[in-house]
Amino acid sequence: MFINITPSETGGNKGSSGALVNYLEKENQLQIEKGQGLGQENWFNGSGGEIPRQEVRVRIDNNISKLGRNESKFFLINISPSQKELAHLIGRYGKQGAKEKLKEFAIKVMDEYARNFKRPGIGSHKDLLWYGKHENYRYYKHNDKEVKDGTKQKGERKEGEQMHIQIIVSRKDINNRLKLSPENNSRGKNKEHSAKLGQFNRNAFKQSGETLFDRYFDFNRGLKDTLVYANTMKNGTAEQKVQMQILSELLKQNTAFGNIITSLSTKVAGDFFGSTGQMLDAVGKASTDLLEILLSPEPNIAPDINPMEEAEKRRIRRMNKQQSQGLQR
Repeated sequence: MFINITPSETGGNKGSSGALVNYLEKENQLQIEKGQGLGQENWFNGSGGEIPRQEVRVRIDNNISKLGRNESKFFLINISPSQKELAHLIGRYGKQGAKEKLKEFAIKVMDEYARNFKRPGIGSHKDLLWYGKHENYRYYKHNDKEVKDGTKQKGERKEGEQMHIQIIVSRKDINNRLKLSPENNSRGKNKEHSAKLGQFNRNAFKQSGETLFDRYFDFNRGLKDTLVYANTMKNGTAEQKVQMQILSELLKQNTAFGNIITSLSTKVAGDFFGSTGQMLDAVGKASTDLLEILLSPEPNIAPDINPMEEAEKRRIRRMNKQQSQGLQR
């Protein structure tokens, strides 16, 4: 799952949104040029799905109270599922159904976007002024490797399923009162100051989108396809990379430990384990807890309990107890 926030695909976001709105009409325009004017894809948000582009431009451009000439007026959020994720959606819902489900998912992503600011009164997509556009295709750009080496031409359609969502979101909240900038990732002088600034954690936002997709669509994501794995293998220490590779191999050997491995991978990314030995010890203890639960008498297992999750909870409780005893000494 690729989720990215940029100023605009047309250059800037300090003036009118008109250029970006027109750019995101490119698929509709291509249909018209080919004599296929029917089936135009309108804009959507949490309130409706047939919003004309004129409304998008006018409302975004008028929602700029107390913003200076050189301040950002809006942002572009790109929600692009991977080929595996799209195949999962299409296989489950069909192509048209997948499109509608992707729009539903985008609304939930905007809920996460709102909550990430941690601002009073900003708790869901309803508190934001935003508009989404579903797109079916992607096109090669001048800086793509295939264009540079001459195997593709600029503007040529990319292969495979390329469904994605582009969202324009106003810098100001829907009441044109609060400034909400995902560019603000600096910490304030204290907790209260940070809350006033509305600090935005981009990594947490991207991770929330991945987690949301997996839960909402019951998608079984392999460890190597997770954001935490990619970030660790790119930016982690040598020790963290080794630990992550070991977890990946363990998961290949036994997929039943999926939840445990996912939990441990998050700890690896946070540099929780001082050594690979400590991580393996945690794996062993979690595995033992899981086996105890699975082998326990059936009457003791509630039908709505996930054994892997219960094993992980038991391991965390034991770890907290050990840490507490260590402090008392």
